[in-house]
Amino acid sequence: MKSFLNVSARLRVGLIINPYAGLGGPLALKGSDHVSDELRQEARKSVEQGCSRAQTRCASFLAATADLPVQWVTVAGAMGQASLGDRSAEILDVQAQMPSTAEDTQRAAAMLMQASLDLLIFVGGDGTARDICSVVGTHLPALGVPAGVKMHSGVFAINPQSAADLVRSLCAGELVAMELAEVRDIDEQALAGGRVRARHFGDLRVPVSDSLVQQVKCSGREDEGLVQAEIAAGILDLMQPGQHYALGAGTTVAAVMAALQLPNTLLGFDIVCDNHLVASDVSAEVLEAWASRSDLTVIITPTGGQGSLIGRGNQQLSPQLLRQLGRERIWVLATRNKLAALSGRPLRLDTGDADLDRTWSGWWPVHSGFQQQLLYAVQG
Repeated sequence: MKSFLNVSARLRVGLIINPYAGLGGPLALKGSDHVSDELRQEARKSVEQGCSRAQTRCASFLAATADLPVQWVTVAGAMGQASLGDRSAEILDVQAQMPSTAEDTQRAAAMLMQASLDLLIFVGGDGTARDICSVVGTHLPALGVPAGVKMHSGVFAINPQSAADLVRSLCAGELVAMELAEVRDIDEQALAGGRVRARHFGDLRVPVSDSLVQQVKCSGREDEGLVQAEIAAGILDLMQPGQHYALGAGTTVAAVMAALQLPNTLLGFDIVCDNHLVASDVSAEVLEAWASRSDLTVIITPTGGQGSLIGRGNQQLSPQLLRQLGRERIWVLATRNKLAALSGRPLRLDTGDADLDRTWSGWWPVHSGFQQQLLYAVQG
């Protein structure tokens, strides 16, 4: 049985509830976006009593996660804090109307985006998913707890228990994949014409439980070379024209250089731009200079076995450089076999800056295949 990760690496989960989601369902309406003011006022009574459909579904989700080491971050009032009750949580003050509106959800999402979350949980329906997507996009892993009338989007767990199981998998250190999932909602113009058609409004990055780890233990293993080639192909697709990339040590990163057909410094950093080698085997000082005059992205892989991400074999990544870049401009590559070999232990940070190690601890996206990522714990 797997134990939970150290509390210092606990999952930071944001929570947003649309307490009025689903209010149109019992009335045979096609959603809750445009119900009358009279019905909203009736719904307000159930929200104030904490017994609306969305609040009930949220309560089921929270009950199933009560024993998990989660740091909750939410907003004041019925959109979060009320459902968490006396649980320890970081509360952000968002002035919301009663009944709350789409704009309130968007403001709450914008504030939570600044809270260094590992995962955002939202409770609602397709309209809520649209509001979240309009702010969050693919920048933050997000998962919906279904509570609405319309459920066309692919960003929702099957039910509150399934959402809780996903959070439990993360806390247990299991590999959890991330996939792009569509946010869809009823096309109201088509509905007015008598046609029911769901329209694509955007995508969210949704965590999905990944059973491959168990398969690796029970049967065959991945072909490391083939998987590294797949990862490299996915990275090449992500590289942008005019963007500079510093590729670090390790065979997984070397596969990217091989895909670019460029010479590689296996134990150092090379800088590439537009499929050309710009600088080879560069120092920390050179990396800092490049970062100050260009949008530099660093690509690294953890060391096999010990799981060191920063601080072993890549000391060119100075604390000054890392702060200059920020977490989003550091891409981590690793095969699933490499991560599975850690048996749930987190990847390690030893940047030389204790504050940086602490603030950067959390769940990071790891490129593990062609256009595929996993969430994995990183700890200082």
